[in-house]
Amino acid sequence: MISPSVEAMGYRIVRVAFTGGRRPTLQIMAERLDDAAMTVDDCADISRNVSAILDVADPIETEYMLEVSSPGIDRPLVAREDYVRFAGYEAKVETRRPVDGRKKFRGRLLGADESVVRMALDGEGEVTLPFGDIIKAKLVLTDELLEAARKKQASCAGAAI
Repeated sequence: MISPSVEAMGYRIVRVAFTGGRRPTLQIMAERLDDAAMTVDDCADISRNVSAILDVADPIETEYMLEVSSPGIDRPLVAREDYVRFAGYEAKVETRRPVDGRKKFRGRLLGADESVVRMALDGEGEVTLPFGDIIKAKLVLTDELLEAARKKQASCAGAAI
């Protein structure tokens, strides 16, 4: 419902989550399509746009807080494209069912195709994880990932000059 409008603004939705409890929250995680760093103004623009859409459509019956944020450097991996885009970086992945006797994996992403994600585990070889069985995955904050983020910010800042 909100993706077309958010994409038209120049952003990609990374994840949408609704949490209940005493203060239900609709969390929208987004990033810029041009790969520049997200700013507070970007989040505010998305929030205003999405709020207007949700006010009209009214898909959530209860009161809730709307929270818009960037995915951060150690971002969650949600779409298949994330596993391809961040191939070469370290990640933590948790599966619904055991693969090779375990559900939690940490290693270097090797990529993905339509049905599986491949990872190289330190000293343990390669593992193939069924994409449909992944329940949680995120990049691990490493020096390598921080350096890549710094280079991306520098190149985006240079392009704006």
